[in-house]
Amino acid sequence: MPYQGGERLPPERASKLGHLDVLKSQLVQKLCRSFEDKDTTSLPSTVAWERLPVGSERLAIVFAVDGSIQTIQSSVPPHKALAFVKTALLRLDEYALAQVNKHTPHPLALRDILADSALYHATVFPLRNVQIPGFNTYHAIRQIIYESVCDASLNREPLETLKWIAYEKWDGNKKRLPLFECPHCEENIASLAYDSEEGPCPKCHEKLYVTDMLGFHQEMAQDAAPDSVANAYMAIHETLLLFSAVRYFWEHSKGTLTNCLFVKDGPLSIRAQYSKLVAPIRRFLSFAAKQGYPVHIIGQEKTGRFADHLGTIGDSAPTGAYFIPGDAYIKEQIQHRPIQGAPYGKDTNYGAKVLVKLNAHHQMVLNIPTGDHKPDPEFGDLIGAARIFATLPSILSNRYEGGLLPVELANGLASLSTYPSARILEIFADATRRNERNESSR
Repeated sequence: MPYQGGERLPPERASKLGHLDVLKSQLVQKLCRSFEDKDTTSLPSTVAWERLPVGSERLAIVFAVDGSIQTIQSSVPPHKALAFVKTALLRLDEYALAQVNKHTPHPLALRDILADSALYHATVFPLRNVQIPGFNTYHAIRQIIYESVCDASLNREPLETLKWIAYEKWDGNKKRLPLFECPHCEENIASLAYDSEEGPCPKCHEKLYVTDMLGFHQEMAQDAAPDSVANAYMAIHETLLLFSAVRYFWEHSKGTLTNCLFVKDGPLSIRAQYSKLVAPIRRFLSFAAKQGYPVHIIGQEKTGRFADHLGTIGDSAPTGAYFIPGDAYIKEQIQHRPIQGAPYGKDTNYGAKVLVKLNAHHQMVLNIPTGDHKPDPEFGDLIGAARIFATLPSILSNRYEGGLLPVELANGLASLSTYPSARILEIFADATRRNERNESSR
């Protein structure tokens, strides 16, 4: 590793000639000569593409959710770090979709659509070397997470949705929260009574928030938190926003719920300790389908191993086809690991992977729920797949390869791009710190 630059001296530069010794190595030369490009004849022979179904009714209402994050760090020690998070939920209907030009959407048309059809949420986390009066970083972030989920501008809907999922309110059985690790005494005996938002730990009697059951505190030190805490919050809040729409229709109009498509930018998965939400989400989706009210949800993966794999096999795929990779295929052909061990996504995914090729310019990796986890799902296991596939052609965007218009619009709402947004946030953070210093000096 090279020496880093400081205030007085420049950083150490890598040698421009260091590669020569590598190229002179007889072993390196021998190995390089033995490498061959993998041609199309060696692609997996187990890709069972199936024709997309036709004739199903389209879904009339579309909801899309996306999030964005920017971590701003000061350039001089001690490096202060703030993470800004933004999420957005967008609603579109058939009429609104019909008004948008798929090739060059008019900015004013988009403005009119978004004016009354979008919800926003924003928050900020003090990750490192930022003091909160009366709190260390650990407990400050715990409280910020709770207050952010209680966001009054969203009428506390994400909090109600978190409770709806965590307490599994849809089935009418009043359950306590599953046991989780107390953020104070670190004993795995913490819980809350049905529908509670706060309460004491049964051992140390310190205050617990319902958001503590998610386990954010398990990633943090007392005086600093990694960037992954803010990333995890963004992913959780996206899920809560999307299911807030699901919950609303479940409680007020189940018939409308079955005519909606819910779209998430990214996979339908929640990882690490946060995955404790996955099981109740699966149980709800299975319960709703058995009650005759299937919930149509998709997640689109635009990057990652599955997207890379589709880029490899997609050219040889027929138009208007789909492929559902099973557990063994995913492990061997996509993850490149042994097939032993737990089934892929057993504890973390609430959607099965589906590779879809609609036409030469629109192929995509989708996640579609199956309810209960299925290691080797079939078409009949995918909840509402026929109507989802019937709806896809009407929500395509021709601005990007594999583009979906709801995802594109939601991304535009939630985006905190590096430029200019990051610079704006940095200026805001600096101004806030200066104001705090001025206040403290008075």
